[in-house]
Amino acid sequence: MKFSRVAIASIGYVVPEVEITSDWIESELREVYERLKLPAGRLEGMSGISSRRIWKDGTRLSDCSIASCRAAMAAAGFPDRELSQIGCLIHASVCREFLEPATACRVHHHVGLSDHCWVYDVSNACLGIVNGAVQIANMIESGTIRAGLVVGTEDSRGLLKATLEQLRADSALTRQSIKPAFASLTIGSGSCAWLLVDRDWWSTRATQGPGACLLGAVARARTQFHELCQSDTDQAGSGMLPTMQTDSERLLEAGVETGAATFEGLLRELDWSVDSVSATVCHQVGAAHRRRILDALGVPIDKDFSTFQHTGNTGSVALPTAFAMAIEAKFVQPGNRIALLGIGSGVNSVMLGLDYRDTPVRAAR
Repeated sequence: MKFSRVAIASIGYVVPEVEITSDWIESELREVYERLKLPAGRLEGMSGISSRRIWKDGTRLSDCSIASCRAAMAAAGFPDRELSQIGCLIHASVCREFLEPATACRVHHHVGLSDHCWVYDVSNACLGIVNGAVQIANMIESGTIRAGLVVGTEDSRGLLKATLEQLRADSALTRQSIKPAFASLTIGSGSCAWLLVDRDWWSTRATQGPGACLLGAVARARTQFHELCQSDTDQAGSGMLPTMQTDSERLLEAGVETGAATFEGLLRELDWSVDSVSATVCHQVGAAHRRRILDALGVPIDKDFSTFQHTGNTGSVALPTAFAMAIEAKFVQPGNRIALLGIGSGVNSVMLGLDYRDTPVRAAR
């Protein structure tokens, strides 16, 4: 699908306070490593992830999402008098506070949006925020709304705790049976919000940059691979302690195949060539995934911006936050064609093509 009137006006994000290194995780699994004769440094060596961050104990997900939304609006200089023009708020992370109501409800209330705003949650593994952005873009393109916020907050504390406890307690664990838990040890926490606007409407009101013009979006589904990465039964709330089983090797192959098909579709949809793409931001999984997907797409690694080395895989907020950090690092420049390469378990892929102008970013502290 193509867009002619949508821009990402600004981005707000929050970085968790607590750093968890791969060395620390291995120290927590020292007895397991010794029993299985696993070499020290295996976790970072296989993933390329030296550290990830988690929220302080007791942090409320919706508080982080509220902070991200406020940061995005502040970065854009969004006028208070125009709050009624934000016609949709989507909370789109894997993590949520309750089965009901939607986490979006508390965020909507505290951000102070109007009562005629569409308010709901969306969840699609690592693609939630990108999916939500496309939904809002379609509403803007159709003239239904003039602006919308998509936000998510991922909390990996429970997953990390439950995985460590499970591995330490399993006396029958082998070098083979430990593999499905590996991906769970690479997950980090984070929060990010995108403010999307009608470009023509925003051009008469913007006090900051004109944003990143959204030119198109393409999706591909390879759902025959849906069993390769699964959590346990559905849980919600801050006390959840989920576990996850991932066939990392087969998921990598399926993800690369699906991503290559999606990227080909994006180039065709926008009449781009690989050489005409100035920069890419992939979903932030790890070193092997990044290398394989870029090779499959024919994209030089120096055109790609990555954050996973120090953030881990932060699920639905990984790509949105990495894009924000690429802007802050001046990795992308006005006039660049940007491809955002989203891939999630399922297996699904959604990729966006942007004409980058100038998108203000604010990190909430």
